[in-house]
Amino acid sequence: MGTMTIADFQQMIRDRYYETDAARGAAGTWLWFSEEVGELAEAIGLHLRGDGSADHLAEEFADVFAWLATLANITGVDLTDAVRGKYIVDGGPKGTK
Repeated sequence: MGTMTIADFQQMIRDRYYETDAARGAAGTWLWFSEEVGELAEAIGLHLRGDGSADHLAEEFADVFAWLATLANITGVDLTDAVRGKYIVDGGPKGTK
């Protein structure tokens, strides 16, 4: 597969999972997202200690990104527009991230 945009990824997640995700709702999906963030934190810790694999770390980043796209889909947020508006338009971010 070639280059994938944020919009492509968000649409792929929507196409595959939207019905189930929407039925679960934002609150339930937030719990899944939070669990994935915890798994990413663990993978980063392993990586920093030299105990983790680069593949595992990459998988956890991908999982967090997928669950973030899920949350965006079920709350009606276009991630491309959100990133563009916050970080690109008018010279970049205002304040701190």
